[in-house]
Amino acid sequence: MRALLSASARRLARAQVFFGHGTDNAADEAAALVWHALRLPYPATAESYVRRVGVRERRAVQALIARRIEERIPAAYLIGRARFAGLVFQVDPRVLIPRSPLAELIERGFAPWIDPERVRRVLDVGTGSGCIAIACARALPRARIDALDVSAQALEVAHINVRRHRLGERVRLLKSDHFGALGKRSYDIIVSNPPYVGARELGALPEEYRHEPRVALASGRGGLESIRIILRDAARHLRPRGILVVETGNTEVAVRRAFARLPFTWLHFERGGGGVFLLTAEQLNAG
Repeated sequence: MRALLSASARRLARAQVFFGHGTDNAADEAAALVWHALRLPYPATAESYVRRVGVRERRAVQALIARRIEERIPAAYLIGRARFAGLVFQVDPRVLIPRSPLAELIERGFAPWIDPERVRRVLDVGTGSGCIAIACARALPRARIDALDVSAQALEVAHINVRRHRLGERVRLLKSDHFGALGKRSYDIIVSNPPYVGARELGALPEEYRHEPRVALASGRGGLESIRIILRDAARHLRPRGILVVETGNTEVAVRRAFARLPFTWLHFERGGGGVFLLTAEQLNAG
């Protein structure tokens, strides 16, 4: 088994596939693919690493590694699942693969920026697979979550994940272009990982990104279209002392320049990642 893992990792490294859709190195990516091909249980045990691998099993692993290399399909799509905030989600090319640093903030219940005990309503704008909404429901057991997405296909996947996590009574999925379907509803927390990739950056992305839904990535020429709408309209849906948390990724510098009047707090994460800002309801209303 160890030899198979090492050989698979070497193949991935030599092929220079792009890592960044759940793993960041060849060894971890190889392990995920091998475990899936061999249908091994999680978490791994010491016995898993010393088991004998038969000829048929070895061929199954090699075929899966070959697809990863030749088609540049992200491993999460080949496996059909991804982890986020310690939870497992079904994923396929209808939705973006979960990988946001927001997981770390959600696991803390958004503390210290808000008291988790007082949170009763959360809005997730652009929910995709539903990972952020579901993670919020788990971290904030007293809260109800509304999760929006403009893509009906993405909402199909989100419905699967809501059912899988048995949160149908607390997580409501709505088809909506940003805040359009909300009426006058208001929330203690609005959180979003919106599209934020500009046209030039989109054209230069590694081939693996071509498998993800364009609507979940592209946001106009400069990557700011969705963020502009959120900053324009979020205040109407935030309760007093509420917070807005938005991931901007590589668009952070452009956001700082375009909205220089806003007193953003840019968050730092122990597990890495960045480009996430926080604003209070009062700061949004003052701006």
